[in-house]
Amino acid sequence: MESGPAIFAGAVFTVFGAAMLLWTGARVMHRAPVAEGVRPAVAVPLAVLAGAVFLALGVWCFAHI
Repeated sequence: MESGPAIFAGAVFTVFGAAMLLWTGARVMHRAPVAEGVRPAVAVPLAVLAGAVFLALGVWCFAHI
């Protein structure tokens, strides 16, 4: 019964983290702003860090099923 919420949380975190990394990569490739009104030198590393953290959290949830 407890594995259901862990599977759901793992799926959500993994999909969100992967999507954030793909979106950030696409924005950087097209030289478009990652966050409106924020310097790219600040926005890109923070977005990549957030995406990696969510991806790792999703993998961690799957590892504890």
